Parts: sequence; C-alpha cells; structure tokens
Amino acid sequence: MSAAWVHDLLRHAVWAILIASGPAVIAAILVGTAIALLQALTQVQESTLSFVPKIVAVLFALLLAADFMATQVMAVTQESYQQIESMGR
Repeated sequence: MSAAWVHDLLRHAVWAILIASGPAVIAAILVGTAIALLQALTQVQESTLSFVPKIVAVLFALLLAADFMATQVMAVTQESYQQIESMGR
C-alpha cells in the first residue's frame, strides 16, 4: 500500500462525498436565496424564518436523491475493495 494509492483513494472518496451531497446543498442554497430575497423585499428580518423551509427542502432533496447518493458511495466502496483485493494477489 503506497502513499499514492492512499492519496488516490482519498481523492475519490472526497469527490464522491461532494457529488453525493450536491442535491441537498443545492436545495439549501436555492431555498435560502429565495427566503433571503423574500425577507429583503418585505423587510422582515427574522433570522429563524429560513430554518424550517431549508430543513424541509433538504429532507425532500435527500428523499429524492437517496438512490443517486447510495450509488455514488457504493461505487467508491466497490472500487476501493477491488483495489485492496488486487493488492493482495
């Protein structure tokens, strides 16, 4: 097990995490921007107003993207196991 192999494995894992978390992050950004715009237009500066819609949007995005996220994580896991298996031979 070389340092290059570990570096490559970590790079793939971090990339998979970024891709898998994308739908939830995008949902939070879109809802947060919409709430901020609404607050700016109505001059309602309640800081807790954005929490509930963001939580609902993120949970909804997680429900819709669960299969995609699991596929991404499973692909990295399978690739890692295959590399470990090939190193043992």
